[in-house]
Amino acid sequence: MNGLKNGKILFIVHDVYQDDNRFPWGPAYLASILRNNGHEVQIYSQDVFHYSNEELAEFLDNNNFDMIGLGFLAARYVETVRSLAAVINGHKKKAKFVVGGHGVTPISEYILNDTGADIAALGESEGIIIPLIDAILGGGALDQIKGIAYRIGNQVKVNQRAMPVTDLDSLPPPAWDLFPMEKYTTCYSFPGSDPGERHFPVLSSRGCINNCSFCYRMEKGIRMRSIENLFEELKFINSKYGVTYFIFDDEMFVPSESRIKEFSSIPARLGVNIKYSCNARVELAKNKNILRMLKESGCQLLNFGLESLDQNVLNLMGKHTKVEENIAAVENTIEAGIHPGLNFIWGDPGDSLESLDKIVKFLIQYDTLGQLRTVRPPTPYPGSPLYYKAIEEGKLAGPGDFFEKFVNSDRMTVNFTDLPDSEVYTALFKANSILIKNHFDKKIKLFDEDKKECDLKAQQMIESFKRVYFPQTPEDFKFRGARHYNKK
Repeated sequence: MNGLKNGKILFIVHDVYQDDNRFPWGPAYLASILRNNGHEVQIYSQDVFHYSNEELAEFLDNNNFDMIGLGFLAARYVETVRSLAAVINGHKKKAKFVVGGHGVTPISEYILNDTGADIAALGESEGIIIPLIDAILGGGALDQIKGIAYRIGNQVKVNQRAMPVTDLDSLPPPAWDLFPMEKYTTCYSFPGSDPGERHFPVLSSRGCINNCSFCYRMEKGIRMRSIENLFEELKFINSKYGVTYFIFDDEMFVPSESRIKEFSSIPARLGVNIKYSCNARVELAKNKNILRMLKESGCQLLNFGLESLDQNVLNLMGKHTKVEENIAAVENTIEAGIHPGLNFIWGDPGDSLESLDKIVKFLIQYDTLGQLRTVRPPTPYPGSPLYYKAIEEGKLAGPGDFFEKFVNSDRMTVNFTDLPDSEVYTALFKANSILIKNHFDKKIKLFDEDKKECDLKAQQMIESFKRVYFPQTPEDFKFRGARHYNKK
């Protein structure tokens, strides 16, 4: 602590108005590092408890903090982040207001000016949080701290980026105890799970080897946790919170056969028949031995970023995959007894009604009923190549324009097709209506599920999509997607 006083830090996890919120990794890791260095940390879980802004204002009035952190990407920025920032600025007292997350890093100057925050953390913040809080507590200069941007009067200074964490094993375990873990472990329903089974997300790596046009992540390359380090975390989460279904959120959970072979030893060591879902590139599904090991070690769902069945569109996305690889990956995964996660977007440069039709037919053919999959338009998040393409083509005026237009992930922020907006929405509504009806009809036919109940769910979901595509009021935008229908 270099003789400095202990600080008091608050992290606010903002509300995106859904009940199956993902665990907030950023604050959890930062809180652990801060506590290990003698600081006091509190978490304001607005995402779980849906606290009002008035309640936040009262909370801030009754407490004193040295730093208040708020992280976000883009969801509900206009509706929540701006109003939260106003509350924080009006009630923070002496605290420094720090914003961070993927949504901040590429447009830090805009975010600082728009939110009135004092400091922006750029990229991964575990390596900078202690120098930053030391500077805040000691009144030190910010110009020597890598990985931040900050306001000086009406000016914004952007410092050199800090290196991301290279040794993930060096990070302390997240500060689980500061979060309402009961809520985070009981709000999911995933393929292959049993009634009452507890689920929880885990990160076994960070980064990705690809550079897709729609990706907003700025740290390139992949960094892996050791299997031993991962084992200890799974062991703790299982014993402490009763979790037996793990959701691996890594972009690349399966980088190699040797890695999954190492991982396959974990269930036996835990003495628990765990289940899990994970992500992989389609090339890995060529290896049937990998798929066999995944199945035997408990894999229930293998997510693929297929995105398109049109080779020209895939090329323009920078996917570096082939349509034939997409098809083979799905077929091999099903053959191995694992549900394939079929992720598609439509409305990219090069897309047409024909490319949408290919997606619909594919999803109908390969729907294993693990998860209901629909088709979304691409979102040109700030920092992504697609965002800069939209700027270049005059389809976006900048970050403020992006946030005003990005109201829902099922709506277009930018129309990259040659079709008028009305035709795009009509096509998406028709496509997703077909997919929803097919999914529930299959459940009735194959699993003898109640027809009346399934028909009602299907109709409700179709109506939700109709309101999103053809809205009458702002409330129509609050539907959060079809995949959430089977949440606990």
